[in-house]
Amino acid sequence: MTTDTGPSHISSRDNPLLKDLRKLAQDPGAYRKLGRLWLEGDHLCRAALARGVKPAVAVFSEAFWPSAPAEWVQSALKTVVVADDLLRAVSGLESPAPMGFVLDLPKRPEILPEAPTVVLDRLQDAGNAGSILRSAAAFGFTQVIALKGTAALWAPKVLRAGMGAHFGLRLVEGVDIDVLDALRVPLVATSSHRGEWLHKADLPHPCAWLMGHEGQGVSAALEARASHHIRIAQPGGEESLNVAAAAAICLHASGAALQAK
Repeated sequence: MTTDTGPSHISSRDNPLLKDLRKLAQDPGAYRKLGRLWLEGDHLCRAALARGVKPAVAVFSEAFWPSAPAEWVQSALKTVVVADDLLRAVSGLESPAPMGFVLDLPKRPEILPEAPTVVLDRLQDAGNAGSILRSAAAFGFTQVIALKGTAALWAPKVLRAGMGAHFGLRLVEGVDIDVLDALRVPLVATSSHRGEWLHKADLPHPCAWLMGHEGQGVSAALEARASHHIRIAQPGGEESLNVAAAAAICLHASGAALQAK
């Protein structure tokens, strides 16, 4: 939409781009149908740019446009300025942001057989999924494989919970368990009731941590593939941990074990 004379201006709620943005912001699976992502707010947009991502469209509200940083304006292939009330109506946030980027959906990457990996098994909660992606990126795990039944990894809530981690990870989603045959690293299953204690275990690295459904845990079929089974000591007596908290503890332990060697 951008030309040499400057950005395009949108003042109609029936504009095709706005219609797509509403879908992308409010429908968790819309990105799969449209082949695009909507990043709302400066934090996610900065994270994408820091990883070398080239936005397809930069979107600014009319009020914010005069003060928009030059690097944001110049980063995208196209730039549009949207009436303030129309851009607020797009948002799925309680406090809508005055800018965002539209990105082309990345192609599904090939699985790297020896990459430090996290496998998500039917996780339902978008916040948990995004938080685990953030922990994976923080502790040196570069690949995340989401099996069918897991929350859509590029959905708006997962993107927000990931806080930019998406752009530093290889994300393979919506796949069957058989794709794990491609991995050449040990599979480590988390459990609330069996296996070695995490703080005593000699953890393999690289490895693939298996993180299961919030209520059911890792499936029997996936657990059977694991060469290691790990549980976290809980001296406080709780029955189990939230899966995102458990993932952070386990991934940190893996990273710390690697640094100690």
